[in-house]
Amino acid sequence: MPALSHGRQPDPAPDCPLNWFGEVVGQGLLEVEAAAMSRVLAASPTLPWAWFGVAAASPPGGRRGLALRRSPKGFDGAVRCRLPLPLASEAFGAVLLQHVFDDGADPQPLLSECARILAPGGRLWLATLNPWSPYRLRWAGSGLRARDAGHWQAMLRASGFGADAVSLQWLGPRWRVAHGEAGVGAADVVRAGVALTLTKRVHAAIGPMRVQQLRWQTGLVPRDVHRGSARGAQRR
Repeated sequence: MPALSHGRQPDPAPDCPLNWFGEVVGQGLLEVEAAAMSRVLAASPTLPWAWFGVAAASPPGGRRGLALRRSPKGFDGAVRCRLPLPLASEAFGAVLLQHVFDDGADPQPLLSECARILAPGGRLWLATLNPWSPYRLRWAGSGLRARDAGHWQAMLRASGFGADAVSLQWLGPRWRVAHGEAGVGAADVVRAGVALTLTKRVHAAIGPMRVQQLRWQTGLVPRDVHRGSARGAQRR
């Protein structure tokens, strides 16, 4: 497994849609998400974490994690790699995905790898843009693609997370270019971003069924045998 360290920040591609997060309108959303990530990591303090993000975002603090940023050739940071990830299976207590799919990239290959490297009981946190927010007008024309929560839930199931329960939280500004807040109320569903969180559960195997033993008692003769013997004697 590679050494867990924070690598250098890669230079973004000039025409990459993910460069939008480096602008003022994107930075406010990223700062709100940083606080949300710290709460996720506080719930899994034992195992190391893995963070996959865009070039403009900052990984969580601390030295017990692996930070990788999207690059034109895959991921860059502590290691340079492509999929499949050169990481041990079930080695991480939390995996954080911060807008790495918002340029329209196919999410299933990386999500399948996340299901592999996440330990049982570990938490997956995925931040993406909210297609129902008025804030979408601020990334219109940038090449970014926002997909709804139902799409992400289907992709998680197809990637190996099964029927694990997914919780939703809406993050960031609604329209004004400000840092905004986070919440789960009716007024929060129009915030700029949405985060999906789930815990990886491993279903226990069904144990062997108990075999019912039949006990035969000696000296007992079924009633039908007695009746058959009596009828035979009468005939004779």
